[in-house]
Amino acid sequence: MCGICGIIDFNKDLEESKLINMRDTMVHRGPDGAGIYISRDKKVGLGHRRLKIIDLSEKAKQPMSNEDGTLWITFNGEIYNYRDIRRELIDKGHVFKSESDTEVIIHLYEEKGIECVNDLRGMFAFALWDNKKEELYLVRDRIGIKPIYYNYTDDKLFFASEIKAILANSEISRSVNETAFYNYLSFLTTPAPDTLFEGIKKLPGGHWLKLDNKGNLTTKRYWDVFDNIKPSNNDEDKIAKEILNELTEAVETHKISDVPMGVFLSGGIDSSLNATLFSKGEKSPVKTFSIGYKGEYETYTNEFEYARLISNFIGSDHHELEITVNDLLSFIEDMVYYQDEPIADPVCVPVYYVSKLARENEVVVCQVGEGSDELFWGYLDWKEILNMDHRLRYIPNFVKILGLRALELIKRDEHIIYERLRRSKDNQPIFWGGAEAFTEQEKNRILSPRLKDKMANYSSYEVIEEIQMNFLNRGWENTSLSWMSYIDLNLRLPELLLMRVDKMCMAVSLEARVPFLDHKFVERAMSISEKTKTKDKELKYILKRAIRGVIPDKIIDRKKQGFGVPIQEWFFDKLGEESKEIIMEFCEKTDFFDVNAIEKLFQRGEGSKIWYLFNFVLWYNRWIVN
Repeated sequence: MCGICGIIDFNKDLEESKLINMRDTMVHRGPDGAGIYISRDKKVGLGHRRLKIIDLSEKAKQPMSNEDGTLWITFNGEIYNYRDIRRELIDKGHVFKSESDTEVIIHLYEEKGIECVNDLRGMFAFALWDNKKEELYLVRDRIGIKPIYYNYTDDKLFFASEIKAILANSEISRSVNETAFYNYLSFLTTPAPDTLFEGIKKLPGGHWLKLDNKGNLTTKRYWDVFDNIKPSNNDEDKIAKEILNELTEAVETHKISDVPMGVFLSGGIDSSLNATLFSKGEKSPVKTFSIGYKGEYETYTNEFEYARLISNFIGSDHHELEITVNDLLSFIEDMVYYQDEPIADPVCVPVYYVSKLARENEVVVCQVGEGSDELFWGYLDWKEILNMDHRLRYIPNFVKILGLRALELIKRDEHIIYERLRRSKDNQPIFWGGAEAFTEQEKNRILSPRLKDKMANYSSYEVIEEIQMNFLNRGWENTSLSWMSYIDLNLRLPELLLMRVDKMCMAVSLEARVPFLDHKFVERAMSISEKTKTKDKELKYILKRAIRGVIPDKIIDRKKQGFGVPIQEWFFDKLGEESKEIIMEFCEKTDFFDVNAIEKLFQRGEGSKIWYLFNFVLWYNRWIVN
């Protein structure tokens, strides 16, 4: 895992100091080494910060070139099938100087051009400069596990793993992309290709971008989960067997490393399964890491009991940490720095602390369990939404309109039920992703008159609509559950859940890997019908059937509990006082929110929604004002 950056300067006036400054804002992503490449004509500069994972020698340092220096790459991530590809390339006459996965990409590009990305199995974001064609490619992995950002003007392109590296250039102006801000209020994050910074974009997952020698910028989607799917039949025994076999292979493949590894272990099905499969074949105890909270909370109960059960089951070297609201408050400024733009999920806090715990115990790489719930119907509220969606399909529009008017009369038009009924009436999907913050009605109430007027003809459905069109054009099964998985694969996972993992883990120089989101496993999971996944209305029905006997039944049959933060209780502690002071001061000095509406949120004690606003305000104060 590393940090990458670069500059393309069509004026051929690239300054080495600027490139180094960009690169070294990301020391946390790569504390083990650094490098730069600048072309002779000072048009192209590539930078790299290195976290050593595979081939720890200096032969694997980056930026890296081919033999004659006509191709240069700066790469972040891991290619899990690089050894197989390497053997094939050697058979074709390619000569390697290192044992790294980075070099494999260069030689594979020599064989296949940019289509080489279709052969790569892994998580990655890389920039490849083709000196012969004078073309730059930026590439993000299929799922969007690794980020890459860019800013392009008429004569310069800046790109980097983190926005702060781009902002290290004083010529980059800082202002809020207010459409992106409006969408942030819906999704807790900014949907690609926008960021909250006007003029700075992020490449969506499964896309590459090309900048040619004439300055033309083009992007292409090279992968969609439905591209290579063959729908499964309903033979549950066969499906269950294949799920276990393919997940076992994914976990094993993701173990490639020349440095110590571990596993995040919450005690739920996904992390327990991950840790159990990871431990198979290991000669020494696997290091596992759990996080919890000091004290008892109504909204969240520690899961140490179940994590310890699995630790004992696999004989792991287990480590635990409990945190408090004081830990959140002491970390919050650093959190805003490492996030670059708000990721308004409070789980960022425990992810940081469990990552720090792992690093303090000499682990450099950890496997995590993200993705399983989205693939196998694992969320409690998804069951409720699925039932509601099925019922609404049979209700005439005039009945829906009456229902909306009734909710308006009793002043419940800000409620998510109202919003979903409105969406159904307007022939929109009622599910806009697994992390919805404010409804359209709520946003209209909390925004300032200026912003309310500006966004009067805009809806966050415009973000959803493009994803929906892709789904309808590509999907093999037009069902509610298939849509729910598809939109989260395209929005919530890459831009929220995976970014909280990337940013918080890399803050302490820890690489995180997500075997449930191995693209081949994702394709297999998405080939299973809604009917099979939701049999007996049991969450994760087919996954549970697949793993029965692999992990203890006590884990499989326990009540579902998501990994969360007692943010509501902490709001009534020190967090509420501090957030109110900062938010209200922000409202006095800026023109984003209606101060009376914000005051009502505090009066009602809506801690979660205040947290979303607090994240934005902290970001604004750090990155725009300062």
